[in-house]
Amino acid sequence: MKILRHELRQGRSACLIWTAIIGFLMIVCIFLFPEMKGEMEEVGDIFASMGSFTAAFGMDRLNIGTLIGFYGIECGNVLGLGGAFFAALTGVSMLAKEERDGTVEFLMTHPVSRVRVVTQKLIATAVQILFLNLMILGFSFLAMALVGEPIPWKEILLLHLAYFLLQLELAGLCFGISAFLRRGGAGVGLGLAVMAYFLNLIANLTDKAGFLRYVTPFAYCEAAQILTEGKLDFRLVIVGMAFMGIGIAAAYIRYCRKDLMA
Repeated sequence: MKILRHELRQGRSACLIWTAIIGFLMIVCIFLFPEMKGEMEEVGDIFASMGSFTAAFGMDRLNIGTLIGFYGIECGNVLGLGGAFFAALTGVSMLAKEERDGTVEFLMTHPVSRVRVVTQKLIATAVQILFLNLMILGFSFLAMALVGEPIPWKEILLLHLAYFLLQLELAGLCFGISAFLRRGGAGVGLGLAVMAYFLNLIANLTDKAGFLRYVTPFAYCEAAQILTEGKLDFRLVIVGMAFMGIGIAAAYIRYCRKDLMA
């Protein structure tokens, strides 16, 4: 498990920085809620009259005058985008960086198969994503307790589970892309995350683009749907996990066959 430990040490700083930034922003949002609570009803009425813009962000189905509604919209966007960026960047660099940094020759001199290399790097990616999500979940619960608001346990856990699955899906896809790259792919990873986010907005704007819900992982992270129905859309989750599986399978197939260049 030397490769796993090495990857965790190498990615420790980036993981801690992303965790701190996302966690800080979410804590700030939660701390702002008591101060803004009285004004949220009027703001909610304004948003409700904005037509397609309201539907795009799910604000037509959530009451942002409540903690859970406010959390779903404000904190959900922070965790959704921040977590997606982190997962994409982590996944897309995991296999490509050996050739990028010129360390592939050193790695391949060890008595370890390429399958084990891919497996341990994949586990390292998942561990970092799990750590980020557990820490942010803890920060959120602590902030809610400090502001004296009752904690809607089920809804918060479901929302965080959805974003965790989103990050795993994006990481799996980018992990697969990483096997085809020889240099840094940060732009590819960030581009994929941003595209997925905007595809979901388009799907919310018009029913004619509803099919896009099966393409973007943000579709099963809709706070409005999760918090009003109290469940995830498992049809979309299954499709998303299938995409993740395809990405991981592509990583194994490509990395085990490619000519690695030092």
